[in-house]
Amino acid sequence: MLKSVLLDTSFFLRFLNDEDPLYAHADGYFRHFLREETTMLISTISIAEYCVGGHISELPLKNLRIIPFNVGHAQRTGEFARLVFQHRKKLDLTNRTIIPNDTKLFAQADTEASVQYYLSSDTESQKIYGLLHAQKAGPRFQFLNLTTPPSEAFGMLDLR
Repeated sequence: MLKSVLLDTSFFLRFLNDEDPLYAHADGYFRHFLREETTMLISTISIAEYCVGGHISELPLKNLRIIPFNVGHAQRTGEFARLVFQHRKKLDLTNRTIIPNDTKLFAQADTEASVQYYLSSDTESQKIYGLLHAQKAGPRFQFLNLTTPPSEAFGMLDLR
């Protein structure tokens, strides 16, 4: 079965800035996914978020498959968002006014059968992922936090 990873906006902000403290991790994940032939996905939602401060031509689109936001994703988003809004007081989210994009991206990752991982450095997003798991709502994929080096996430020796 084809394996894939959905990369969120925070990944690209770090990967495309070699002065970012998480650049080395982002670069390591990117290289790992290329080496393992894991399809790297980007959502049209993440493209829109990135284009607030950057340009689409800066994204490594030749190495990515673009996932449009479709009806199936919208239905799953509604299910996720309902749970998040019902339990948002448990999350202790700091300055989080736009929960819907998190749930939209999670719904895309959950709906696309090949997605095994969701890679992000967004700790607030990870809280939402944790809540969805605690409520037994899924998601089916594993959340990878960019603060964790890829060697640790995948149990590999880091021979740099």
